Amino acid sequence: MMEVRFSGFGGQGIVRCALITGKAISLYDDKFATMTQSFGPEARGGACSSQLVVSETRVLYPYVTVPGVLVALSQEAYNKYEPELGNGGILIVEQDLVKQKPDTGRVQIFPVPATRFAEELGNRLFANLVVIGFFAAVTKCVTPDAVKKALPELVPGRFLKANIQAFDKGYAFGNDMLAERASPKEAVA
Repeated sequence: MMEVRFSGFGGQGIVRCALITGKAISLYDDKFATMTQSFGPEARGGACSSQLVVSETRVLYPYVTVPGVLVALSQEAYNKYEPELGNGGILIVEQDLVKQKPDTGRVQIFPVPATRFAEELGNRLFANLVVIGFFAAVTKCVTPDAVKKALPELVPGRFLKANIQAFDKGYAFGNDMLAERASPKEAVA
């Protein structure tokens, strides 16, 4: 079982991250997933989070207790939820928006410039798909094919191609980062 929390502020597509990922997992990857969400009273700019519980068998308790993966796309989200991340967990942060505490080795940290990549693709609103792609690459929780099958009903049709490009950009960046971390470091003379 994997417990995941996506967090940030309203307008970043935090709820949609869990919705797309959960749908992909449960309909196209033949696993089980539950999703919950919470957000402040503000429509945009307020704190929000969405949670997924993913399992190979039926999910008996739908709420995240100790997340094994935290995606923090804002400083406020990082400050609030990072202490709850389980030891050895995966921390994905928006590297241009989150200033991290010094790395203690308690968790695996994966920074991604999701907003910058989305802007390069033409619209910062695509950042959530960059994040989903990156998440898929570093966690192996959901397959790229499943996400792409889940997208048509969850994003506007006129933006489907751009969302797939954003997903692919995040996925490639995540795979490149994993490959770089797996390769032996050059000895410094």
